[in-house]
Amino acid sequence: MKKTRSATPVSRRDFLKGAGCLTIGFPLLGGEWPAAYFPGAMPAAPPEDTLPGSLQKQPRINAWLEILADGRVRVLTGKMELGQGIRTAIAQVAAEELDLDLDRVEVHLAETERTPHEGYTAGSGSIENSAMSVRYAAAAARQKLLALAAQKLGQPADQLTVADGGVSTRNGKRLTFAEILDGKQIEDEVRLPVALKPKGSYRWVGKAVPRQDIERMVRGEPMYVQDLRFPGMVHARVVRPAGYRARLLAFDRGPLEKEFPGLLKTVVNGDFLGVIAAEEYLAVEAHRFLKQRVRWSAPAALPEGQPLADYLKNLPGETQTVQEKGTGAREPSGGTSLRATYFKPYVMHASIGPSCAVARYEDGKLHLWSHSQGIYPMRESLVKMLGLAATQIHVVGVPGSGCYGHNGADDAAADAALLAMAYPGKHVRLQWSREDEHGWEPYGSAMRVEIEASLDGAGRIHHWHGEVWTDSHSTRPGPEAANLLAARYLEKPFRMESPGYLGGGHRNADPYYVLPHLRIIAHFFEGPLRVSSLRSLGAYANVFAVESFMDELAEKAGKDPVEFRLAHSEDERAIAVIRKVRELIRSQPVAANEGIGFAFSRYKNAATYCAVAAKVAVNTQTGDVRVRRMWAAIDAGEVINLDGIINQTEGGMIQAASWTLMEEVRFDQQHVSSLDWATYPIFRFSDVPEVEVAVINRPEQKPLGAGEAAQGPTAAAIANAVYRACGKRIRQLPIRPEKITG
Repeated sequence: MKKTRSATPVSRRDFLKGAGCLTIGFPLLGGEWPAAYFPGAMPAAPPEDTLPGSLQKQPRINAWLEILADGRVRVLTGKMELGQGIRTAIAQVAAEELDLDLDRVEVHLAETERTPHEGYTAGSGSIENSAMSVRYAAAAARQKLLALAAQKLGQPADQLTVADGGVSTRNGKRLTFAEILDGKQIEDEVRLPVALKPKGSYRWVGKAVPRQDIERMVRGEPMYVQDLRFPGMVHARVVRPAGYRARLLAFDRGPLEKEFPGLLKTVVNGDFLGVIAAEEYLAVEAHRFLKQRVRWSAPAALPEGQPLADYLKNLPGETQTVQEKGTGAREPSGGTSLRATYFKPYVMHASIGPSCAVARYEDGKLHLWSHSQGIYPMRESLVKMLGLAATQIHVVGVPGSGCYGHNGADDAAADAALLAMAYPGKHVRLQWSREDEHGWEPYGSAMRVEIEASLDGAGRIHHWHGEVWTDSHSTRPGPEAANLLAARYLEKPFRMESPGYLGGGHRNADPYYVLPHLRIIAHFFEGPLRVSSLRSLGAYANVFAVESFMDELAEKAGKDPVEFRLAHSEDERAIAVIRKVRELIRSQPVAANEGIGFAFSRYKNAATYCAVAAKVAVNTQTGDVRVRRMWAAIDAGEVINLDGIINQTEGGMIQAASWTLMEEVRFDQQHVSSLDWATYPIFRFSDVPEVEVAVINRPEQKPLGAGEAAQGPTAAAIANAVYRACGKRIRQLPIRPEKITG
């Protein structure tokens, strides 16, 4: 039913048509990549007789771990550390299955030709796919080590003990892992059945293990891609146009070379313009000089001054019915109905560290250091953009300072690659400015949600009809070159041929409740701003709308909002988190102009369960809203790292509170105007409330990702709390003071 999109080199306007170690090589990819490769795709939980997703395509043990000469183990993961603590969680499962202390496990993050191809680090899938693949690979390695040791020691494997990087007999004979393998690696494939360690014997899994990198962050020590320094490294900047679809009209090298005689290189390729200098300050000054003197054509006009919610609804696009069940009338006899419209504006990633990359091109090979969420997919896009073979591009994943989806990381890498190829033999560091980051990153789409529902005579929901208007929620690189910003401005520009991942737009639009009649319709438009994946994709707006509406329905039915949700729930895990949050807030006092709001969702309706309560205080004179406290109960199945789940939930709630109260991308007729922290404010430390998270551990269940479960419930809980505090029902985010006082 999807309609194809085509585009100009820069715009998506025409997209919607009518709507110390021996390393042994291993295969990284064969055939088609599974659904989990694609951004936002929700892989079905594998049955008990199926290997974890990433392991199915790369089943060799040495694709996932290496035994080092000193008996330690190096674990390989294709996932990136984005603040979710995946490095720690993966170390825990590997140490558990191999009976090692944590300090004897080293985790090597994403690197092409070195680690498994695991697509994107996205969709809260790192634990389900990568960590579980490591768990099975480590368990299989343990069995292989026992079998080899049994041969060397002349003892049955079931009489041997694995501990501390070695295998021992009952009479004290011991061989280290390295001695057992004689300097080789385990090339066997992981095959079912795999004997996993009994959960009752766990030392590490389920425990709260602090991340070792937090202290380095607090101390400001070098750890991010922005901190990389190489001998002889040079610095670069790219001069951006006046706005989307503007073209380079005039550029005079003379004044630039006269003003900056020490400039190493000026690179012009179509509408792509960059400068390279030996010192960063010189690159910055040359960039400023050029920006004031280069002439561009007029950019595409943006819809300034128009009510954005109405403008987006009226854009041409594609319509799909994405969920439908039941055939009953909307308004049963004797019942009542309610309808409401909700809106979420464009929101930024607002990464604290602007995007950055380092590239070096030498002897026909390009080396890149990037904080991309998908180094292999990005390499596929670079292959097309640069005309190089995949074997000529080596990408090393390095964590960036702030990442919540597809921000400017891949674009910075593409910029660096182009400049390094124009100035070979040197490490070229390309750093975006704050203005670049705020003005050119791909945002989270603005969304409009309309809901209508009817209640029967008993006050239960009879019919639910929801409609969502949304842009794409992923235009990540891989394999399209045009998903890289620079590729659209080259002398031979690349055109975007796909709208990207549309399914994220209606994520969680269908409520996770028992509803006899349900219909969800999604309308996909191409909006005025560049968009892609942002934490939780469409779930943030959809859950905000659904859970705000649940409160409105509860009031219409004369029911307590928590009891109203419980009355429409049958899943015992959903009921458990709802009841847990109610227990956390039971004795919480509420003063005048204060209110406590509640919300719940199951992320993707197939993953982590999360219920949130928020206590707010509203100054009815000024309209100021302060979040005093927030509580959450979360069920992510089996807990790997308790500390990690709590951190992810706390961070998600605080970020969502900032989105809900403050954040909105603004633009004029030419381009985005929210170019700094004054025009795009986010929560400061003084705004952060006290947060309490209760984790329900279910060791018998599969582990689930927790990084994106809390965003939507947090927004709705705050909005519901505001209503209880002052009687104002806010349906259009953010909840700014003028919406309280107006």
